[in-house]
Amino acid sequence: MNQVSKWRQLFQGWDQDTINFVRNSLPKLIVILIGTIILIRLLRLITAKVVNLTKNQQLAGHLRTQQLRTLVGVVNSVGTVVIFFIALLEILKLFNISIEPLLASAGIVGLAIGFGAQTLVKDVITGFFILLENQYDLGDTIKIAGVTGTVEEMSLRRTLLRDANGTVHSVPNSEIKIVSNLTRDWSQVSLTVAVDYSEPSDRVIKLLQEIGEELRNDPDFGNSIVGDPEVPGIERVQGPEVDYLMLTKVRPGQQYAVSRELRRRIKERFEKNNIKPGGPSRIYITENATPSTEP
Repeated sequence: MNQVSKWRQLFQGWDQDTINFVRNSLPKLIVILIGTIILIRLLRLITAKVVNLTKNQQLAGHLRTQQLRTLVGVVNSVGTVVIFFIALLEILKLFNISIEPLLASAGIVGLAIGFGAQTLVKDVITGFFILLENQYDLGDTIKIAGVTGTVEEMSLRRTLLRDANGTVHSVPNSEIKIVSNLTRDWSQVSLTVAVDYSEPSDRVIKLLQEIGEELRNDPDFGNSIVGDPEVPGIERVQGPEVDYLMLTKVRPGQQYAVSRELRRRIKERFEKNNIKPGGPSRIYITENATPSTEP
């Protein structure tokens, strides 16, 4: 009888506790679970819609599909974890479980992980903002961490570049301080044409303008040029020669082919019209010093 009495005393208050839980806490628990499911489904629906947009052929030239999918995946994963964590905290409150020790433990563990993987965390954070701010795209020619090349692959941790010699460079995102994008939206061909001092300036400028107009209307090169070639005039006068500046806006990656064709046409046109070059020891046409990443 004593043993039976002890068990009765043990379970004596459970009936009332169960009734109170069903009346007060169970509806809240159901609401939390349903809300969690709805938020996760909504998050996945939104991210799936964004991924489907990247498959649209009309957007392929404007949106970076691979990087955008990577960013969407990160948002989906982080959002799911946050939703589950908040739901867990609310459920623990319903069972009168103190969450302060759990939060303190999570903070200590996070701090330890942060100290142990500072570089990795910095790589991921920097990569996230590179993707978010659209600093460069696959196929762009960029200069980062002292390396110039074409972007072949990028992730939250590192960026792969292939330089003009074919060498592949793996650059951790934490090493990227300044990004110089050489092919964003459009590139510019800047040619400096060295001509003898005795040649009439108006004649030289007119010939350069004619060459630019002909190239703009050429079916083989017209699609590569996005603006009318300009000849601002004399860039510099030094000794027996005069430098004339010629500017042409082209599509990204087309600057090399266009600049070569301009050199060829200028050389032929000047020879045909007996225009003297700047000096026998000088290259006939010199291009402004820019990093070359031509494949």
